[in-house]
Amino acid sequence: MSKSWMIADYLRPYARWRVDRAGARDDEGADRDGGHDARAAIGLIDAAAYAMRLDDDADPVARLDAAGCFAGGRFDPGPEGERIVRNWHCDTAGGPADLMEALASAAERARRTLAAPAARA
Repeated sequence: MSKSWMIADYLRPYARWRVDRAGARDDEGADRDGGHDARAAIGLIDAAAYAMRLDDDADPVARLDAAGCFAGGRFDPGPEGERIVRNWHCDTAGGPADLMEALASAAERARRTLAAPAARA
């Protein structure tokens, strides 16, 4: 499986989670969050489709690979990357390329943080 498809496979369950949340209603039957979860779900579905179209040597995929996000044959963006995905369109807005950039930047920060103590030792 290509790395870009692994990214898409990672994003899809979060999109489904947002779709399920979008259907939730408050005690009075109103949309609990004013459509936020629906917008987030659409953003994540869009991002998964975008990721599938990327080549494995595309800049964000290559950066994620260099940061070690594909160890074990699956995509794992790390804790900060997971927070970014879970909160996509909560804390930030943007398109699929923005999400990919945010994930790559987070993975690079995590890699530098892990490498810093080793360099001092």
